[in-house]
Amino acid sequence: MLQALDLTIRLNPADDVVIARVEIAEGTTLTKENNVRVTARVPAGHKIAVRELKSGSPVRRYNQIIGFATRDIHAGEHVHVHNIAMGDFDRDYAFCADARATERVAQPATFQGIVRADGRVATRNYIGVLTSVNCSATVARMIARHFENRLDAFPNVDGVVALTHKSGCGMASEGEPMDVLRRTMGGYARHPNFYAVQIVGLGCEANQVNTLLAAQQLKRSDQFAAYTIQEKGGTMKAVREGIARIEAILPEANRVQRETVPASHLLLALQCGGSDGYSGISANPALGAAVDLLVRHGGGAILSETPEIYGAEHLLTRRAVTREVGEKLIRRIKWWEDYTARNGNEMNNNPSPGNKAGGLTTILEKSLGAVAKGGTTNLVDVYEYAEAVTAKGFVYMDTPGYDPVSATGQIAGGANLVCFTTGRGSAYGCKPAPSLKLATNTRLFDHQEEDMDMNCGTIVDGKESIAEVGQKLFELILKTASGAKTKSEAFGYGEDEFAPWVLGATM
Repeated sequence: MLQALDLTIRLNPADDVVIARVEIAEGTTLTKENNVRVTARVPAGHKIAVRELKSGSPVRRYNQIIGFATRDIHAGEHVHVHNIAMGDFDRDYAFCADARATERVAQPATFQGIVRADGRVATRNYIGVLTSVNCSATVARMIARHFENRLDAFPNVDGVVALTHKSGCGMASEGEPMDVLRRTMGGYARHPNFYAVQIVGLGCEANQVNTLLAAQQLKRSDQFAAYTIQEKGGTMKAVREGIARIEAILPEANRVQRETVPASHLLLALQCGGSDGYSGISANPALGAAVDLLVRHGGGAILSETPEIYGAEHLLTRRAVTREVGEKLIRRIKWWEDYTARNGNEMNNNPSPGNKAGGLTTILEKSLGAVAKGGTTNLVDVYEYAEAVTAKGFVYMDTPGYDPVSATGQIAGGANLVCFTTGRGSAYGCKPAPSLKLATNTRLFDHQEEDMDMNCGTIVDGKESIAEVGQKLFELILKTASGAKTKSEAFGYGEDEFAPWVLGATM
């Protein structure tokens, strides 16, 4: 049984709050915190004040401001939405102040990857059916559905997957919204985890297939087809066309062989969803430790979700390799401030109800925990949504905070594996890239074990260090990249989670 001194977690000596490791009863004395007496029941993952805080004063966690007291807060009080809120304060961007040369390992780790003809390396071997517009979604699904339970003769093919969306028309045929959609489609069409792809359109949509191909410099070949329902003569003729093309290419797709390749070919997408008060203590920093290892081995990782790093961006600009890289990030922050304002919203419209139930109070607190996923190495570049990531190392991609939309942009950018942390129990997967789900606490892992690939709650339990869990995660990443199936893959997640970012008005 935990003693009083084990009931809380202190993250920094300068912090005004500690985190409840378990639910703490009213009247409990925190002997490790100068005998502070808890004045009300505090749920697990929530905060307790360990010193007197005057109304209007900043409240610190991680030795960073997470909000401001809305009234006097006494030592021992539960600190949450009833007595802390957002407030304005200056951030010191200190561009490049913490940038340091990354020490590379002498003997890089390896995994069993699939080497494509152009030298790119895949972690999975799918055949994809993409759509230019919502109107061709049914045809794409009918094509993919034909191959369900019919691939036993092709064990090296992971599946035929239809990735559909709700856009492509009712919008301007040129401009930023269309550019983003086409960039996303182009990124998926080129993704190494697809052996072959076909794009199916309707024929009269704003997102014309031939214009999409020209904009993304995509050329038709045996492994890349593009056609419309109207040109083929209707639904069933288009379906038969798609089925015939895939049947013709399946034997060749099945000939792929996995071979030993360096970990430098891995590009991780970093995601968190259903976060809680433990996210910034366990799973996120453990993922950050794994990212540091991957970067040292020559690989890369993409941090995203701009509304959910808001307020913590100064921790990233300090790690930028150049001032220009840091300023690219700040320009995206400013774009979001303008974007939310003109849509009648604001950047601190977060955390979600589930996040708050798990102990998070303000977007500042959530963001400070979220950036921990990115580890400690240099920020080497900043990309717009769905841009192809060409840099090695830790990078940032501007995306919304909504997980499916964010991960879709990262995969379009080339991510061939996803790591997704959760404290509340998000259910998620994303074809064609496998997704590892990381639980922030042991209770969640035990309760939702069928969905969780790894328990990072051992850090909260005091059984393992962040470095130890990070090393285990790094090894799991290599194993998954080599073909081991994730929990979400076993359930078949990944088609409905394809969600390109929709900008602008639907007309």
